[in-house]
Amino acid sequence: MLERLRALSRNQKIGLGVAAGLILVVLVAVIATAGGGGDEEAVTTTTTSSTTSSTTTTTTTPPVAPLTGVPQPDEGLRTRPALIVKVDNTARAMAVHEGLDKADVVFVEQVEQGVTRLAAAFQSEDATVGPVRSARTSDIGIGALLNTPLIAYSGANGGVLSQIRNSPHVIDMGIDQGVATPVYNRNRRGSGLLRFFIPTAEMFEVAREGANTPNPLFRYYEEGEEPVGDPVAGVRVGYGGNAATVVDYDWNGTAWNRSQFGRPHAMAGGGPQLAPTNVVIMFVGYRPSGYVDSTGAPSPEAVLEGEGDAWFLTGGKVVQGRWSHAGPNAPITFVGPDNVEMRLQPGKTWIELAPGAGSATLK
Repeated sequence: MLERLRALSRNQKIGLGVAAGLILVVLVAVIATAGGGGDEEAVTTTTTSSTTSSTTTTTTTPPVAPLTGVPQPDEGLRTRPALIVKVDNTARAMAVHEGLDKADVVFVEQVEQGVTRLAAAFQSEDATVGPVRSARTSDIGIGALLNTPLIAYSGANGGVLSQIRNSPHVIDMGIDQGVATPVYNRNRRGSGLLRFFIPTAEMFEVAREGANTPNPLFRYYEEGEEPVGDPVAGVRVGYGGNAATVVDYDWNGTAWNRSQFGRPHAMAGGGPQLAPTNVVIMFVGYRPSGYVDSTGAPSPEAVLEGEGDAWFLTGGKVVQGRWSHAGPNAPITFVGPDNVEMRLQPGKTWIELAPGAGSATLK
């Protein structure tokens, strides 16, 4: 073999060298292609797998109802306006209460002689609620906190009616409004003061234009966060007058059991006891509204502009802070003693418009 190679001409040797080189290049290219293709496929697979995994495992915070901070996936409910329903809150009416456990926020306002009336705001849930009663001038100030809500009520003093109908802060859905009248009449139960119980869904269906989605009143804790504050067993709130209303909230481990007139405040027909997630005591002033009720008793009006003390009960704790509201076109703010914006646990909130310092005591 060696002799044959020696015998080859110079050109023949060059030709063999080129051929061998070509064969070597081809082999390297084949090997490189096979190896490189495998690595590229692995990288592509890994990238695709990683992207898919990220897409399927990443979670986003679900949209929440503005007045509760609770997830509400139904955009129609989440973005609709609030509906304030005026509810009688005498001892007699308390025995037939319905639907208050479904309200997002309930404002408790003092009316004549220390009696209270409820302004129950529905937005993220519907219910049949009642007994529906008359409006008061305080309701306009409450409406200003909820970004022009609808308001349902079964009448009012002539002067109050005029204010409700002409106010830019509420949309009148009272019994005398033509679009709303059939809703009241269809759901009348007998006669007397406690005869109206209205399905909120029906009222939303016939709602007049002009109402807006409410802005959140509070910020809320994230899941797993521990509320700040001092441990507290509950709170008692008293409203002055001859027919004074006394309210108790007692911590049950998850919420605040509400009692009134010395007995549990439960829904009619064996319904649940009211137990809101949060209780806010707003210490406010009351001034004469200039109107009287059907008995001639002066009707007070809650002063919801300015500032005052506030107690925030959430998660079995209390924080003593302040509320501030510059006017009907400004947001209300709630802060703790360090002037940091208050946060509550997501859920339903009852706001007691307590008549000044000394009207509430912690337990």
